[in-house]
Amino acid sequence: MKAVIQRVKNASVSVDGKVVGSCNHGYMILVCAVEDDSLEDVNTLAYKVTNLRVFCDENGKMNKSVLDVEGEVLAISQFTLCADVKKGNRPSFIKALEPQKAEEFYNIFCEKLRENGIKRVEKGIFGADMQVSLLNDGPVTIIYDTEIWRKNGN
Repeated sequence: MKAVIQRVKNASVSVDGKVVGSCNHGYMILVCAVEDDSLEDVNTLAYKVTNLRVFCDENGKMNKSVLDVEGEVLAISQFTLCADVKKGNRPSFIKALEPQKAEEFYNIFCEKLRENGIKRVEKGIFGADMQVSLLNDGPVTIIYDTEIWRKNGN
């Protein structure tokens, strides 16, 4: 799985002009399931996101996790993260996991975040045309791809 994690002051996602998900201090995460992903990838990504330490401690060092700061999460599915741009100017998305399985993994990922202790996890609408607004804090943006842990171990 691939994810772009942005530390935010706040974020929201709208569909047809109506806010369907939002969060305050925490993460806005764009998530994509790719063809070789398994439930192990889902679990690994949720664990890594939950324990990522990019919030400042009392000394101003990025040393705290979203759990430590009682942060919130807005997770949005975004298949375009798997874009293959090796040839030409039009991206290919053939490595995206088929929609039914991708939606299942997206939902499991969000549930795993809750199980890992994040109290508020909101979502976009899978497959919808969404508009995302956010105030990036820092800015801090981290990119994860579970393939690196599959190859090298956790």
